[in-house]
Amino acid sequence: MAYEYQSVHALDGTIGAISTRRANHLAVHRTTAVAAVLAMPGHDAGAAAILSASGEFEARFAGPGEWLVLSAVHAPETLAAELSLRLGDHAHVIDQSHGRVVLTLSGPDAARILANGVGIDLHAEAFADGRAASVLCNHISINLARTGEARFDLVVARSFAQALVDDLKIMARSHDLSVDFATR
Repeated sequence: MAYEYQSVHALDGTIGAISTRRANHLAVHRTTAVAAVLAMPGHDAGAAAILSASGEFEARFAGPGEWLVLSAVHAPETLAAELSLRLGDHAHVIDQSHGRVVLTLSGPDAARILANGVGIDLHAEAFADGRAASVLCNHISINLARTGEARFDLVVARSFAQALVDDLKIMARSHDLSVDFATR
């Protein structure tokens, strides 16, 4: 018997369309290609060099010898294959596109909102643009990256996406946050 499956975003039906985007905004990305890369023992430097050499994707630190790679250029189906070709015997690559949700928090109060639930120093000198860390946001494990002066990307496991959005709304209750699907 054949089954026909439909791809449904983890937050479909939970986020309504907004009429006006506010200064502090949480954008939920519908399709972002995400892959986990785990360097083979002794190949951390080689894998890091290969990952940093390409402008087609963004490698974010997730732990020693481990990166989350995001791409707006590649389709979710092709990112892992492309990375596997480039990395060869340097690393293992696992497609995470359908298992992770990418959110972008932006606005003048973005760092203050995150400071309500994240236990790291988010000041621009301590957590500079391009820096990433795997942290807890309240009780939820996320990969947090600063992607601009007042802009952060959060990558969360699909099953925790709704709880993270709910937590962020509570953390931002005094900062006038709007939430919607990203337009890019």
